[in-house]
Amino acid sequence: MDLLVLLGVGLLTGTTTVLFGFGGGFVTVPAVVWADSALGGEATRVAVATSVVVMVVNAGFATAVTPRRTLAALRGGGPLLLLLAAGGAAGAFATRLAPPALTHWAFVAYTAVTLADVLLRPGFLRPRGQAGSSVPPRPLPALVGAPVGALAAFLGVGGSVMTVPAMRRAGHPMRVAAALANPLTLALSLPAATVHLATATAPAVADGTPLGLVGLVDLRAATALLLGALPVIALLRRHPPHIPDRVHAWAYAGLLGVVVAAMALSGP
Repeated sequence: MDLLVLLGVGLLTGTTTVLFGFGGGFVTVPAVVWADSALGGEATRVAVATSVVVMVVNAGFATAVTPRRTLAALRGGGPLLLLLAAGGAAGAFATRLAPPALTHWAFVAYTAVTLADVLLRPGFLRPRGQAGSSVPPRPLPALVGAPVGALAAFLGVGGSVMTVPAMRRAGHPMRVAAALANPLTLALSLPAATVHLATATAPAVADGTPLGLVGLVDLRAATALLLGALPVIALLRRHPPHIPDRVHAWAYAGLLGVVVAAMALSGP
């Protein structure tokens, strides 16, 4: 039953990867916390690590099938990508050291703050540069890469929760902001996944029996999530839905609200 649920969550993850740039984090972390509840407080750390691995594959695949003209907006963004990678590795190491409850409630708090930000602060629901404006979108400054990468990897949320609102306020329409979030997520999640797979000791359930983890990563859960996600990503990239930009932005905010509620209810 757990695998069937995770497969269904994977379908949702594929959809959110294309529509919102969520390579996995906000959807997969609550699902893996539930599936690995036998680990107790360690379930959140495993969920974060598993989410990062899922994000590598989803974000990489989504980037590969994104039109080159869309990715051209990141031209000259090498320093940003390098700093995202460095921050991602640092955030993954921090996850190993932090108490599981801290990771869990930091996830809830950051998601709630982001939801309030996109709803209350001007620039997200109707960004600068739309509605016929001649002002071109601004590039993201490279210096944000390290803190964004570190916090995103620490919480297992990927880069989209920070980069999508930032790119909206820089003037990008929602479909472009979501598409550009995937290569940024790939840059930070790849080194983070390496840390989680290679350097961490797998926790055990209460009776001391290992749960079949590699490092902190639940490969069984990751495989089920990816089997659901990858076909959806391919389908939606080939036949993208036509969603009005304002509706698209409100849907992003609504998804954040659902995730806040799910993680708060599953708290240790």
